[in-house]
Amino acid sequence: MSTTTRTSLAALCATALAGTLAAAPTQAVDSTDYVALGDSFSAGTGTFARTDSCYRSPYGYPVLVAGQQGLALDYQACSGADTSDVLADQLGTLSPGTAHVSMTIGGNDVGFADVLTECALPGWVSDCDGEIDDSLVTLRTQLPGRLDQVYGEIADRAPNAQVAIAGYPYLFNGQDCSFATFFSGREMSRLNAGTAELDRLIDARSGAAGFTYVEVRDDFAGHAVCDSQAWINNLTFPVDESFHPNRAGNRAYAAAITPALGVTSSTASRMATPQAEPASTPSLRAQADAVLDLQLTSDRNLRRAATAGVNPGEVTRAVAKLRSGNERVVRTGLADLQALDAELAARD
Repeated sequence: MSTTTRTSLAALCATALAGTLAAAPTQAVDSTDYVALGDSFSAGTGTFARTDSCYRSPYGYPVLVAGQQGLALDYQACSGADTSDVLADQLGTLSPGTAHVSMTIGGNDVGFADVLTECALPGWVSDCDGEIDDSLVTLRTQLPGRLDQVYGEIADRAPNAQVAIAGYPYLFNGQDCSFATFFSGREMSRLNAGTAELDRLIDARSGAAGFTYVEVRDDFAGHAVCDSQAWINNLTFPVDESFHPNRAGNRAYAAAITPALGVTSSTASRMATPQAEPASTPSLRAQADAVLDLQLTSDRNLRRAATAGVNPGEVTRAVAKLRSGNERVVRTGLADLQALDAELAARD
């Protein structure tokens, strides 16, 4: 075959291919198609309205956004999800026709629940600093790549979508107002600082992917755990509702995320309409039972107390009061344990 013939055939094939590509239909974007991805903060955990094993509350912010804006919600977010769960289980319905995507992710990758559980213990049985340090190592060394992978998959599967990636609020205002938790001021400060570092990473990596980052820490200012109008639950029973946005907190998320989804929020003011919050403060008896479950008077934990400079006898006497049928005595025992923890924190 001559060079001229090969050139002519190549040109013919190129022309035919171009015509085929030009004729191939493209999937139209459905302006109402909204996919909500992510973890418990997107699934509505904290609203006391679980609907399935993933939680997916009717009071979660994705439902509020969809209802206010007339969007067709595909609720994929799942409580407990990390980046690997999003990749494995949540991206299947994304397509070039997807118009809107929202997500919170990253908290579980860095051990959100494990860190809070450890730091909530009395200082003499807790390794809060060690747990936070481990979390920060994961955040700094592994999470950037994990986020890039998730964001890249979203961009590939839903190239025409407006994607809103939300951060996380500060949980604490510096006060621990529960008898059943033992957060020190320094621990709460470190936990908030970790949240800020996580948010900065999410901001940077989502921006690099071309997505819109939604900052919520300022929105939640004055509404942390123990604030008079808290948008985040304190320790609750069931425990999995703890330290998550309540219904008011989800309304705040909805108001913050809506503009980033590229929809006009003509009814955004209605998102702030008060809704009754379910009772979430555990009874004094429930708090005492939770502390008893810590087995602070076991031989091992009493040795830990002695090593930390906490009088084991005082621990034993305080715990004994928690078994009383007299509410005043129980309250005194809980207050005594809080005082021992505060004294240890002050020494440290």
